[in-house]
Amino acid sequence: MPHRGLVAGPDFEVFQRRYFTPAEVAQHNRPEDLWVSYLGYVYDLTPLAQEYKGDLLLKPILEVAGQDISHWFDPKTRDILKHIDPLTGALRYCTPRGRFLHVPPQLPRSDWANDFEKPWWQGSRYEVGRLSAKTRHIRIINTLTSQEHTLEVGSLESMWEILHRYLPYNAHAASYTWRYEGKNLKMDSTLEENGICDEDEEFDWLNMDSARYTPALLLYFNDDLTEL
Repeated sequence: MPHRGLVAGPDFEVFQRRYFTPAEVAQHNRPEDLWVSYLGYVYDLTPLAQEYKGDLLLKPILEVAGQDISHWFDPKTRDILKHIDPLTGALRYCTPRGRFLHVPPQLPRSDWANDFEKPWWQGSRYEVGRLSAKTRHIRIINTLTSQEHTLEVGSLESMWEILHRYLPYNAHAASYTWRYEGKNLKMDSTLEENGICDEDEEFDWLNMDSARYTPALLLYFNDDLTEL
């Protein structure tokens, strides 16, 4: 484990998040900043949108910017859903919103540019991470300043990944000891693995507002001023 001053942990200059929440994906909903998610993964299609700027076949993709489009795909093949074309009787991609980039035309055309290596939805060139299937809220309380922030995090994120989310609120976050109910948290483990159970389902069953019982993580300053 590399060290930054007195604090052990990953190098955040090259640190990459593994998980993104649906709310985070939804923020990237413009042609110049275009993300989508499908089949459990998140993709940054901004380069694709810039490459084909002004192309009418980009329109169906622009319309779903920031959204989950898993319903476009066959989860077994990870390819676009297909159907029998009533006009030609051939097996073709199903595109209810209209034909989009890299989908062949219904009939042969001489002006269709098919010189791309792979369709944009195949491979991992646009992949930026995984979509959090389950999210939860936590409170982070800085005992030095008494500041409190509530974050939405993925259930499978490690404490280091949660710390990375918290950096915009506190650049010295790695200079603190993170605790829950008096116990130091294992930063390589998830909330659940640290004994912070997700009780949302129990609260729903009891018809109670889970937002009123958001777990609180306490941060205790270590006096080394590590800045990330």
